[in-house]
Amino acid sequence: MNAIEVNNVSKSYGKVKALDDVSFAVQKGEVFGLIGPDGAGKTSMYRILCSLLLPETGTATVDGFDVVKQMREVRCRVGYMPGKFSLYQDLTVEENLKFFATLFGTTVEEGYDSIKAIYGQIERFKDRKAGALSGGMKQKLALSCALVHSPSVLFLDEPTTGVDPVSRKEFWEMLATLKERGITIVASTPYLDEVRCCERVAFLDQGKIRGTDTPEVILEQFREIFNPPGIEQEKQIEAKDENVIEVSHLVKAFGSFHAVDDISFTVKKGEIFGFLGANGAGKTTAMHMLTGLHQPTSGTGRVCGYDIRTEYEQIKRHIGYMSQKFSLYEDMTVAENIRLFAGIYGMNDKEIARKTDELLERLKFMEHKNDLVGSLPLGWKQKLAFSVSIFHEPGVVFLDEPTGGVDPKTRRQFWELIYDAASRGITVFVTTHYMDEAEYCDRISIMVDGKIKAIGTPDELKKEYSQSDIDGVFTLLARQAIRSSD
Repeated sequence: MNAIEVNNVSKSYGKVKALDDVSFAVQKGEVFGLIGPDGAGKTSMYRILCSLLLPETGTATVDGFDVVKQMREVRCRVGYMPGKFSLYQDLTVEENLKFFATLFGTTVEEGYDSIKAIYGQIERFKDRKAGALSGGMKQKLALSCALVHSPSVLFLDEPTTGVDPVSRKEFWEMLATLKERGITIVASTPYLDEVRCCERVAFLDQGKIRGTDTPEVILEQFREIFNPPGIEQEKQIEAKDENVIEVSHLVKAFGSFHAVDDISFTVKKGEIFGFLGANGAGKTTAMHMLTGLHQPTSGTGRVCGYDIRTEYEQIKRHIGYMSQKFSLYEDMTVAENIRLFAGIYGMNDKEIARKTDELLERLKFMEHKNDLVGSLPLGWKQKLAFSVSIFHEPGVVFLDEPTGGVDPKTRRQFWELIYDAASRGITVFVTTHYMDEAEYCDRISIMVDGKIKAIGTPDELKKEYSQSDIDGVFTLLARQAIRSSD
């Protein structure tokens, strides 16, 4: 028996056809992947199946109930984790869980057995606000909230974006236990290792289903999108001896908790330096000190020759920064965003006009220069945000998980931009949870419990820890963490 049946469903937003005559079925108790690039229509499909959005044409059923005519019955049977964080950040862990239980007319006590295995891992933090949790813990809480009413079908819209590899593996281990209980799971993900955890997948592209089969068949059939050729690093200049970043015994403490605990390293001009670590390891705190957003508790650091303690305003003028959360103004056009940030960086009007045209031509955005940024696909937004962050030719650009949630083909194009920047002498300091991207870096460091546990080239670290890839090195070190990723 099929748990989900979708027949000839279409949905448009103005002139944009989000879903175009989509049909597929999911068997009861199956782990099914709905995969595709950003803007393919996956979220619209999830919202229709959860009865949150009406299809224009076609029909869909969940557990035999029509998503339009029998909304109430559908909503009682589905759990949904949307792509963006679905919890209330100013409510505690326990308050979030109670709120979602109330929405479904149940209580935490009644549904506790269905969430015990997952919620039990974070229950000791029940009085902590959700916004203060690490990525992995937010995941567990969001999943607990989606399961508290004991649904028979679970929809997961890229639930692990921005989560470290070890936490991602743990999440999929949790999904395996849910499958054993007979729950049907439909998940979308940009991570190929997670795609391979599904029994079958449907590839959705530009609103159409291009194929439905096992992960192996679909990934091979559409390998140009899911497994594009690796980037051959041919930087025009090598990293110079000049240090652009110098860190010595840097510490950042919050009370008795040392988020960053005595780290030292250097980064050279033109180098691509990967700064890795599990959620809660201290990466973002360290980056905030280097960019002048936080003052260190002790230790020293210099960026572009400026002291991070006393000259942080000068540092801000000589660096670029692209945050984990999208950093452009969505209600402004592409050209307006470029002009705004160029002005903030102190560039004159003539230089801004010349470089704006050059950038739009290079990105092939010229015909979209007057489009609102909010209307662009995620991959386009990220390429634009990166280009704006280096528009003023900074000495260093800091990238905090810049490719989160992006398909492999678009990620590869993004890294071509990074290589081009490095070839022009811009130092790239990047954090990422994609271990294949770590392989593209000149050197990487791996943080565990606030300390740098390993540093070197990818080949050096693989040899030192006897692993075939950086994912193996990362997993080996991250599993040695003592403190919780909270």
